[in-house]
Amino acid sequence: MINIGVLGAANIAKQFIRDTKSSTQVKVTTIASRSKEKSESFAKETGLECAYASYEELLADKTINAIYLPLPNSMHAEWAIKAAESGKHVLCEKPLAISASEAHSMFVAARSNRVYLLESFPYFFQPQIQKLISILESGKVGDVRSVQSCFGFTLPNPQNNIRLNPQLGGGALLDAGSYALSIIRLAMGEAPTHVMADANWSESGVDISTVATLYFADGRKAQLSCAMDAANYRRVTISATAGTIDAEYLNHTSDTVQGDSFGYLTSQLRVRYGTANNIAFEDIKAQTGSGFLFAADAFAKMITTSDSKAFELHANASIDNAATLEALAKSARQNKKIAVSLPN
Repeated sequence: MINIGVLGAANIAKQFIRDTKSSTQVKVTTIASRSKEKSESFAKETGLECAYASYEELLADKTINAIYLPLPNSMHAEWAIKAAESGKHVLCEKPLAISASEAHSMFVAARSNRVYLLESFPYFFQPQIQKLISILESGKVGDVRSVQSCFGFTLPNPQNNIRLNPQLGGGALLDAGSYALSIIRLAMGEAPTHVMADANWSESGVDISTVATLYFADGRKAQLSCAMDAANYRRVTISATAGTIDAEYLNHTSDTVQGDSFGYLTSQLRVRYGTANNIAFEDIKAQTGSGFLFAADAFAKMITTSDSKAFELHANASIDNAATLEALAKSARQNKKIAVSLPN
C-alpha cells in the first residue's frame, strides 16, 4: 500500500481522495495547506488522518511514500522537485509544467533521487484509452496520418477562477489544451516540429480559446482546439491509412447514460477498419470508472514494480507536451509559426 499525501487543499483533491478510497494499492492519509485551520477543515471533510500547516511538514513525514500535487500550474515544478528531493514519488496534475525546461528539471530531480514522477491525465489510464492504444499498436488501422483533437467547457465562477490568472499558469491552452495535445502526442508518437496557433484573449491576459495546427517531420499534421467559453465538448478523430478511430476521452466514465452517482457519463470509442465510406464503425466497449482511481493504481504499480520503462515513456511524452505547449503559447502571442524546441 502506497501512502499518499496531498500538497494543497484544491477542490480537485477532494474528488481524487473520494475516488481512490476503494483502491487496494494506494491510501491517501495526509493533507498539507498553508494554514493549520484550512488543513484541519479539509481533513475533517475528506476523512484524512493527518493535517499539516505547511508543505514542508508533509514532505518531512517519513510515513508518506508519495505526493499527489494539485497545486496551481505555476507551482508544479518547485514542489515536485522539493518532493523528489525529500524522497517522495510524485503524481502531478496536468499540465506537468509551464515550460519544457521546468519539465526537464522535474525529471532530472526524480531520476537523481530515484523516485518516480508521473503526469496525471486521468483519461489516459482509462481502460477505454488503453484499448485505443492497443488498436493503434496492432497496425489494423495502418499508419496515422492526421489527428483532430478538441476540448472545451464553460468556465465556472469566472470572477475568481485561477484559470484566468496568468501568474498561476492560467488559460485554455494549459488547461483544456494540454488534454487535447496529450492525445495528439499519444496518436502521433512524437512531438511536432513546428506549430501555428491563434487565440482569443481574456481581460486578464490569458487565452480564453485557442486553435492550432501542428506540423510533424514526415509531413503529417494535427489540429487542436480548446476553449473555456463554450459548451462542453471533448473528442478526437484519428485518421490512418487503413482505418479511422473516433473517440471521446473522458477522465471518468460510467456504464450509465445518466444518473451516475458522481455524474460520470458513458464514453464512446468506435473504429472503422478499412477505407471505404460504406464500412460501418465498430463500437468498442471497456471497463468504466474513475480516471483518478485508474491513474493512482497505475502510479502505485509503477512504484511497487520499479517500472523504469513506463516511467521513461511517460517522461518523454510529458517533456514533448511541455515543449509543444510552450511553442503554441509563443505562436499565439507572436502570430507566427514557431519551432518546437525540445530540451537536450
